[in-house]
Amino acid sequence: MLEDIRNVAPEEHWVQFEKAWTTLLTYRYLGKLNPGLDAGVEHETMPLRHDMRNSTGGIMAAPLCIACPEPWWNDDECVPAPVVMSYEILDPARDVRQVVVFRDVIHLGRTMGFSRSRIVDADDQDRLIAVSSGTGVSLGAVPDGYEKVENPPLSVEDSPSLPPLHEVFGATQGADGLWRLPPLEPEMSAPHAALHLGPINIVLERAAMDRLAEHTGTDALQAESWTVMMVRPGTIGPFRATGEVMSGRSERLPVQLTLHDEGNRDRVIATAVGVYRRV
Repeated sequence: MLEDIRNVAPEEHWVQFEKAWTTLLTYRYLGKLNPGLDAGVEHETMPLRHDMRNSTGGIMAAPLCIACPEPWWNDDECVPAPVVMSYEILDPARDVRQVVVFRDVIHLGRTMGFSRSRIVDADDQDRLIAVSSGTGVSLGAVPDGYEKVENPPLSVEDSPSLPPLHEVFGATQGADGLWRLPPLEPEMSAPHAALHLGPINIVLERAAMDRLAEHTGTDALQAESWTVMMVRPGTIGPFRATGEVMSGRSERLPVQLTLHDEGNRDRVIATAVGVYRRV
């Protein structure tokens, strides 16, 4: 069952957080390590596997959002929720095996947090893959007593035969041609019982690639810019992703996307704008 961590007694808060953190699929499946929350971790890193790449071997946008979620406001400081996540992808990273994130925390206030980051090749840290920035909101204070969690990544061996991320996260394409995530389950939920940023970005990018492929006749496309706005929490589902190519008159192709919570009055929970280039 889903339980909003804000509703548990203070003495049960960190027990509930550990349960939610170790159940959440996003970071464990992609191998993301968080030195602020995971025991025994010194650096913020994530591997780059075949299932995180497009048809030309370039990095997709959604994995970068998971490698480097914005803003840098950990659950030991508040109950955080992202508001805006923005990424500029400078290098498709076709031969990069792992990335490292370097953070610049600009300000963490009472209700709002702001940060920016550099995502670099772990083997050549002068090689800049992407830059990011973002804002978030505190949904509430947390009690003292946090201890880092033993949360080892799932054992996912890199292979060209890995299933695409949208399949792993349960997204399916309906008869109307639109992609949907299933009703909310604990493995897709943030601790405050709302759809996590990982599946949000994954299903939005799947919708983006479909619309762009229809428009251009090819999936040989590389994301260069990706910005997501989290409008409201997604609490029920299914969650429907829609998209529209805004212009096709240049090499750079903008696509706008919207995610709806069909089980909660079809309200908009997130929007995104991606900019892609033909490869």
